[in-house]
Amino acid sequence: MKRRDFVVSVLATPLFARAAQAAGGNFEVSRTEAEWRSMLSDAEYRVMREEATERAFSSPLNDEKRAGTFHCKGCDLPLYSSKTKYDSGTGWPSFYEALPRAVETKADRKLFYTRTECHCRRCGSHLGHIFDDGPAPTGKRHCLNGVSLTFNAA
Repeated sequence: MKRRDFVVSVLATPLFARAAQAAGGNFEVSRTEAEWRSMLSDAEYRVMREEATERAFSSPLNDEKRAGTFHCKGCDLPLYSSKTKYDSGTGWPSFYEALPRAVETKADRKLFYTRTECHCRRCGSHLGHIFDDGPAPTGKRHCLNGVSLTFNAA
């Protein structure tokens, strides 16, 4: 682990944990912490349940180019069509639009500015963030953590 990654991890973990607890809400699919930990790797748990971010260019889904659908790793809900995926150059899988009723958003104030966080509407798993610098037709960039997703080829 690089020094920068370690420092960010140590400083941010309490913030991520509080945010995840606050977002714990009532979801169609809910699991105990022990159930989540048993089904997810440590990295998946940190991202999906504690709202961490995976390292850029670390996900094989960033380079996935086949036709198909990207699903939530936590509950298998279809989230994004490959038709809306594009190469943003950021190192994370990026999409300009989610499938209808797939994601929900909330304000993320963990940094020194406010971002829009997106999560699975069915299980609450953290997916990533939505920015206003994407391509037409939406102008949005759903910048996602690959560890939060699975891919089902068409």
